Amino acid sequence: MAKITLVEAVTMALAHELEHDPSVVVLGEDVGINGGVFRATAGLVQRFGEDRVIDTPLAETMIAGMTVGMATQGMKPVAEAQFMGFIYPMVDHIISHAGRFRNRTRGRMSCPLVIRAPYGGGIHAPEHHSESTEAMFAHMPGVRVVIPSSPSRAYGLLLAAIRNPDPVIFLEPKRIYRLHKEEVEDDGEELPLDMCFVLREGNDVTLVTWGAMTKETLEAADKLAEQGISAEVIDVATISPLDMDTIYESVAKTGRCVIVQEAPKNCGVGAEIAANLADSKGLYSLQAPVKRVAGYDTVMPLFKLEKKYMPSVDRIVKAVNETLEVS
Repeated sequence: MAKITLVEAVTMALAHELEHDPSVVVLGEDVGINGGVFRATAGLVQRFGEDRVIDTPLAETMIAGMTVGMATQGMKPVAEAQFMGFIYPMVDHIISHAGRFRNRTRGRMSCPLVIRAPYGGGIHAPEHHSESTEAMFAHMPGVRVVIPSSPSRAYGLLLAAIRNPDPVIFLEPKRIYRLHKEEVEDDGEELPLDMCFVLREGNDVTLVTWGAMTKETLEAADKLAEQGISAEVIDVATISPLDMDTIYESVAKTGRCVIVQEAPKNCGVGAEIAANLADSKGLYSLQAPVKRVAGYDTVMPLFKLEKKYMPSVDRIVKAVNETLEVS
C-alpha cells in the first residue's frame, strides 16, 4: 500500500471516479495540461482525455454555470476553483441554483456536483490566495461543506462527495497538502459525510477543529499531555451539516470545550458549534464556558505576519488552561 500526501490522495480519488464512472468529468482553469496549480489533477488528462478533464478559460462564473448545467443533465462534474479567493464569482450559481434544485423541483431533480478549492493560509501566498471563508458556504441551504485533514480522509471524503446526489463544496487545506504521508489504499471505499472523526480520546477537555488546524490542535494535545491534561480531539470534517451528536457526547465526558479555527472569529463555524453547546443539549454538560481560538477579524496578512494571524499551539494550550481554571 503506497504512502501518499493529501494532494496525491485527491488525485487518486479523482482518477478512481473517472475510471469507474463515465458520468464524472473534471473541469477548471489549468486542470488538464498543467495538472492544476498544486498538481492535484496531474496526469489525469493523459489518462482520460480532454473530454473528461477539461481546461476552461479563466472565467469562474462560467465554470460554475457549466457545472450546474452538467449536474442537472445526468453528469457528475468536479470543478476546481484555483484558490478559495477566486470562488466568489461562483457563489451566485452555487446559492441561486445548485443548492436549490432539489427544493425547486420538489425532489424531481438533484444537482450532484463538487466544487473543489484549495483554501487557507500558511504558504506565503499573496492576497486572495489565503481565505478561510467556509462559514459563508455553511450558511447556504442545500449545500454540503466538506474539509479533509489527512490523506486518508481526503480520499474517502472526496469519493463520497462525488457520489453524493447533492452539491458539495470540497475545501482542501493547502498548507497540509504535502505535510505528511499516510498509507492509503485505492480501494474505492468512501468515508461517511456529515460525521465528525475522533482523532484522539481524552477526559479533561474537548478540542474541536477542522482542516489544517488539526495539525496544531494535535500538537497542542501532545503538549497538554505533558502537563497531565487529557484532551480529546475532534475533526469536524463536514462543517455543514454539523454532526453535533459526536461533539455533545465528547463534551458530556470532558465538561469543557475549546474550538480551533483558522477563519476569523466573527460569525465563524466555531460560533455555531459554541451556540449549539450553549443550548439545552450541551449546556448542562459544560463545567466552563466554551472558548474559541481563531484567526483575527481582519484580512489574512501577507506572509511576514501570517503566522501571527493563525492560531498557534501556544494559543490553544493557553485557552485550554484558562477553561480548566474555571471550577
